[in-house]
Amino acid sequence: MEQARSTSSPSLVSRTTEIDAPAFAAAFDALPEPLTTWNAPDDALVLGSGAAATLTGHGPDRFAEIRTAAADLFDSGDVHAGTEAARPRVFGGFAFHEGSCDGDPWKPFPEARFVLPRVQMTVADNGVWLTVNATGPDASVNDVERRLGVEVDRLSGLDAGTDRPPRPGIAASHRTTSREAWRSGVEAAVDRIRGGDLQKVVLAQALDAELSAPFPRAATLERLAEKYPDCHRYYFEPASDGRGSAFFGATPERLVALRGRTVETDALAGTTGRGETPEEDEWLARELLDDAKNVHEHELVAETVREQLEPFAASISADDRRVRRLATVQHLHTPITAELDDDRHVLELVEALHPTPAVGGLPPDRALDTIREAEPFDRGWYAAPVGWIDAAGNGAFAVAIRSAVARPRRATLFAGVGLVADSDPDREWDEVQLKYRPILDELEDGPADSDEEAGTRTADED
Repeated sequence: MEQARSTSSPSLVSRTTEIDAPAFAAAFDALPEPLTTWNAPDDALVLGSGAAATLTGHGPDRFAEIRTAAADLFDSGDVHAGTEAARPRVFGGFAFHEGSCDGDPWKPFPEARFVLPRVQMTVADNGVWLTVNATGPDASVNDVERRLGVEVDRLSGLDAGTDRPPRPGIAASHRTTSREAWRSGVEAAVDRIRGGDLQKVVLAQALDAELSAPFPRAATLERLAEKYPDCHRYYFEPASDGRGSAFFGATPERLVALRGRTVETDALAGTTGRGETPEEDEWLARELLDDAKNVHEHELVAETVREQLEPFAASISADDRRVRRLATVQHLHTPITAELDDDRHVLELVEALHPTPAVGGLPPDRALDTIREAEPFDRGWYAAPVGWIDAAGNGAFAVAIRSAVARPRRATLFAGVGLVADSDPDREWDEVQLKYRPILDELEDGPADSDEEAGTRTADED
């Protein structure tokens, strides 16, 4: 078994200073690769550059391997953060299941990879902070403080630049799953559910798009932040050669956040579209709250999340089920909080909760077998945990849905739906197309189409 490893010896030196705020896109373009971004409604915006340390893990022990490697890294740290938001953190993610990063577009992505950025710009409520990290036997306070001055100069007085580049446009696209194959797969899964072998399973599709122009990295992230401010936005580059891939998205689903002994998580399952008028929007929301299929799917998720937390919790509480509105869809949503019975590392909870029934199914092992049999592509990091960890073992992780892998002139989008006993293949197909929209809207040139079918044209249209 390959152990988690750091590219440098775990001897961490970190220093932070406050800076004037540069424009995000200008800073993004000025800083060396690989780049990382993390932005959440209740968290600071972080833009990371380079890798002072890289932690990787593989196989079924990848969560434990990353936890051990992160502890080794942070245990020997000499850290002056200046403010809590700017403290050193490692950022990264995991594969949905072992063996799911073998094919395209996932080959550059290990099954677990976390990076301690060499340079970390943190945009927090109390200012903008620049952190420089170094590791290994040659790391010294003097060198880090010198480099901090160099990086301050790099980001000082950056020109915000010209107008934001346009969306790249899609020259052609191809579905990995035909409508006929989808119908057959859904019907087979529903038969297994009705026969008692499964309670629920989530099946996904992938859409491969050839871009008409190079992928505009910073501009796409800015547009997602403006359109989805209540979502977790993330961006991970696994290599630094400037020609590689990036995994990015804007997910409405938090997996878990841990601070001290307080845990916050969500049950998010059950979907409908947005109305064209406030009245239609409200009607759709009420219909979603009353729809037996969606409510059943949602309650399976909420109950399983509570059961997964019980071994760790002194108490668990759940708010009332509600509708969460996003730009393109509405979801049934139940916020769940817990107080732990002891100190825990966030990755203990990540491993216990992943995959939630919102992206996997029930029972988990049988659902995973069904996913492997039915999906003609590798999930990679899609629908898996992405987030950050700090020295105290606190952290925040989201479920990497509404996501894509981008290369300079290509993008592969992912979207899935939950199937229960009364699922209809055609309705589930339509829901998948709706869930492509957050990323697809940022790739298509011109204004987003209001007609759903026009927004999902492909070269092999059924």
